[in-house]
Amino acid sequence: MTDKIYNVLFLCTGNSARSILGEALMNKLGEGRFRAWSAGSQPKGEVHPMALSVLSGLGFDTDGMRSKSWDEFAVPGAPQFDFIFTVCDNAAGETCPVWIGHPMTAHWGIEDPAAVEGEGQRDAFLQALRFLQNRIALFLALPLSSLDDMATRRKLKEIGQSDGASNKAGADL
Repeated sequence: MTDKIYNVLFLCTGNSARSILGEALMNKLGEGRFRAWSAGSQPKGEVHPMALSVLSGLGFDTDGMRSKSWDEFAVPGAPQFDFIFTVCDNAAGETCPVWIGHPMTAHWGIEDPAAVEGEGQRDAFLQALRFLQNRIALFLALPLSSLDDMATRRKLKEIGQSDGASNKAGADL
């Protein structure tokens, strides 16, 4: 068993909903084996209030969560990532910064819960959280230390095509 802590980045264009949910889930479910961050190519500047409401209502720590640019993670001294997951179809199609260390990437797109307005919005956020939780649970169950790069990349793509995928074709980064 390795003591390595894997660094994970969740990307979405606005970094206000899905990527924030992914960051919170990975930090909680990863139980110290994983450290997660989130960012966006065009951050909205604030976390969606429903994302914070849903997370805090389920006991997640939301202190310090903020909408930020992926540029913060493409500079010297930034965390070096082992895995980068895009969670929106727009971010998957964008030209990402060159990441130090060439992390493994996969597209885990799900529908944007922030696009739902009115009384169904909380349910949309809860559904997005469930889809991400299922994917993260599948990811955490992988024997990362014993899989080669090709097998890991294949598994990450399969996870991204699981229930709730917004793009079943599984866009590559």
